[in-house]
Amino acid sequence: MEWNWAFAFAILPRLLEGAKITIVATFLGFLIAIVIGLAIALGRRSQQAWIARSVGLCADFIRGTPLLVQLYVLFFVLPNIGIVLSPLTAGVIGLGLHNATYIAEVYRAGIESISRGQWEASKACNLSIGQTWRHIIIPQAIPPMVPALANYLIAMFKETPLLSAITVYEIMGEALGAASRTYQYLEPVTMVGGFFLIISLVCAYLARVLEERVRIYQ
Repeated sequence: MEWNWAFAFAILPRLLEGAKITIVATFLGFLIAIVIGLAIALGRRSQQAWIARSVGLCADFIRGTPLLVQLYVLFFVLPNIGIVLSPLTAGVIGLGLHNATYIAEVYRAGIESISRGQWEASKACNLSIGQTWRHIIIPQAIPPMVPALANYLIAMFKETPLLSAITVYEIMGEALGAASRTYQYLEPVTMVGGFFLIISLVCAYLARVLEERVRIYQ
């Protein structure tokens, strides 16, 4: 089995188009995950027991089922009740919801790391609950979360090949399409592996830089 440079260069434009979809899906899914993850973390701390319990059960259900099954539900099952999503939309929502349940635990750990004295000082200063969260708790809780959030971003990036199961032509989908037409798997699969490796290393480096800057800021 020899490397075919002509074939590699021929499929490169399609792989680059797929790479754009991969990056877009990752960052949109991550945006959904950090927003919904915060909502889950706050919901589980609600003083209303039924809210905290309901949010916890929903999060446990999503976290306890495979992402691939959730993608199938979003894309293939929801149309049966009149909800039709495009492949990319279903993929982004699936990535976001699934990872939000894990990111919620990162938020929870960060929030619980704040000493009780901070809450008591906020009450002593007559700050409302909203002001306490916005000005005291969240600004202190988020910086220690940066490494974990960066790791989840990288993990989400490496989960995007699952989107090919619902016909999202991200980079892995394009690679498998080219391989199935020509029965040449070496070049497309190797190129995809190299792409994921390079982007993961770049993201890891940027995460370390951000972590250092946050530490200096603190």
